[in-house]
Amino acid sequence: MSESSTAPEGQAEAAPDPAEAIRAEVSREYAAKLAQAELEAQAAKAGITLPEEFTSYLNLPRLIGEDGNPSAEAISRVLETFRPSMKLPPLAGAGHNRDGGPFKPHVSLDSRGRK
Repeated sequence: MSESSTAPEGQAEAAPDPAEAIRAEVSREYAAKLAQAELEAQAAKAGITLPEEFTSYLNLPRLIGEDGNPSAEAISRVLETFRPSMKLPPLAGAGHNRDGGPFKPHVSLDSRGRK
């Protein structure tokens, strides 16, 4: 029986590949930037204008799925708050049309025009 020059199985599994550790670190570093870009792209596609500096307040790592890629479901949940729920008609008597709008006949209070 001759001794093998390779390391025993227990030691081979314990020593991780340095390249894999570097890849994992780079992936973690750029995953948040990728999630931010995906969020902005989805917002633009939906016609939503995000407030300035909105993404600086977000916890971007929460937008990343278990596979390390941006989660479309998490991004859509964030953008859901900016989607208008329904279009409301303008209120009569509020704002610039306080007199009831263009359909109400205007009666002059000038006594010279009265009969």
